[in-house]
Amino acid sequence: MWHRGILPNKWNPASGIAPRQGVARLDGQVPYSKANRDHEESVTTARERKPEESEYLPYYGKYISLVSEGDVISTLEAQMRDSKALLGGLPPAVATYRYAPGKWSVNEMVGHVIDAERIFAGRALRFARADATPLPAFEQDDYVRNASFDSYPLADLAAEMESVRRSTIFLFRHLSEEAWMRRGIASNAEITVRALAYIIAGHELHHREILRARYL
Repeated sequence: MWHRGILPNKWNPASGIAPRQGVARLDGQVPYSKANRDHEESVTTARERKPEESEYLPYYGKYISLVSEGDVISTLEAQMRDSKALLGGLPPAVATYRYAPGKWSVNEMVGHVIDAERIFAGRALRFARADATPLPAFEQDDYVRNASFDSYPLADLAAEMESVRRSTIFLFRHLSEEAWMRRGIASNAEITVRALAYIIAGHELHHREILRARYL
């Protein structure tokens, strides 16, 4: 409800108050305005375009190429639902299956995706906040070797993966246009926040394809 005697964006002679955008309402909300719309449009621009090759190391191109055009946040949300359905449909017995000696189990591959997303999202957070500290690489095999992914149910890992993805989505959803395009140093190379978002999406797709092709 509007304050009595004040109509939004209209001149009210009785009140003597000129119209202005964002008139307060009794429920504490601010009416939608052109400023709101312009801000909303500006923060979606960067995330709807794939990163340029200058924004990441060539190695990451194989992940980014797997991601469809469009809003990467929508892609991350859709992936969360798809992965939840895929992992939820697997029998518990497949959790420790390896398609060849020395290869990761299903649990270990899912655990690796979780670890990598946490690291990539952590890099994105620091660079989005203009933290110029160079960040080191990580050795994925050491991370898996020193974890205990095979010691608990695949359902637990699936739930953890969903939780991590929700956190990732909130992080990217609240970034400004400027923050999306900020750069930092990771693994001795420059990378943008936008590229990290697409890498997270593409990295999961890469391992999902491996899961379907070699484990199921």
